[in-house]
Amino acid sequence: MKKWLIALAGVLMTFTLAGCGSKTVASTSGGKITESQYYSSMKGTSSGKAVLQQMILNKVLEKDYGSKVSSKAVNKQYDSYKSSYGSQFSTVLSQNGLTAKAFKEQLRSNLLLKEAVKDKVKITDKALKKQWKSYQPKVTVQHILVTKKSKADDVLAELKKDSSQANFTKLAKKYSADTTTKNKGGKMAAFDNTDTTQSSKFLKAAFNLKNGEYTTEAVKTTNGYEIIRMIKNPGKGKMSDHTKDLKQQIWDNDMSDSTVLQNVVSKVLKGGNVSIKDNDLKDILSQYLSTSSTTSSN
Repeated sequence: MKKWLIALAGVLMTFTLAGCGSKTVASTSGGKITESQYYSSMKGTSSGKAVLQQMILNKVLEKDYGSKVSSKAVNKQYDSYKSSYGSQFSTVLSQNGLTAKAFKEQLRSNLLLKEAVKDKVKITDKALKKQWKSYQPKVTVQHILVTKKSKADDVLAELKKDSSQANFTKLAKKYSADTTTKNKGGKMAAFDNTDTTQSSKFLKAAFNLKNGEYTTEAVKTTNGYEIIRMIKNPGKGKMSDHTKDLKQQIWDNDMSDSTVLQNVVSKVLKGGNVSIKDNDLKDILSQYLSTSSTTSSN
């Protein structure tokens, strides 16, 4: 399962704190529960405080970066998750206590936070050079997955006679155990060095191939034995040609770095003119507002 991102406090919440009021939230034979009673109860809990923190952050982020996050961007990310999980998507949402609307709201929150990271984090030349060491541009391959080495050897023997893309495609349809790609001739979606769906052995073998080349020895992974053929490898080229991609990868890494996020959230909230009106909650942002270190990726 992919990691469900949340901007602050690492808590998945789909409800909001009710405002103080006398409106009845629930009624029982023992009496009614009002909004004000519910609020008073929730604000004393860690989960209730986490929701308020998130709501405050979202308000400030929306003001500062809302124009940079379109509904199209949110829907694109949503559709990516939906496509990845396929028929299990609704189940996954339910298991995480989410509706489609709530999940889209969380995706928007994280896209807003990423804009803040891009704005507040200084990317140094050192950081770019470090990312360049592991960088690989997106490549497109086709593969044949088999469960036994003997079968892999048989396929390799056939490829030795004819290593054309047409023959590889035919062999993939005939032998591959990967039901997702076999009917496509083993063709996979393009990937780069940030891919987490394939093993490091698979990625290393793939990136070493030039256009039209294939692995003359099967690559053993936890899935079985892989034979990989390169369809399109643009080549790594020069670092200066990939500055935009390198920055994007660094920002993506920062989104998983709690220290970086702590500093970014601190800067955002300090500039948000936040005023807590409830004395019981006056210190709710203290862990963020007390942070003052410089944020940079290096």
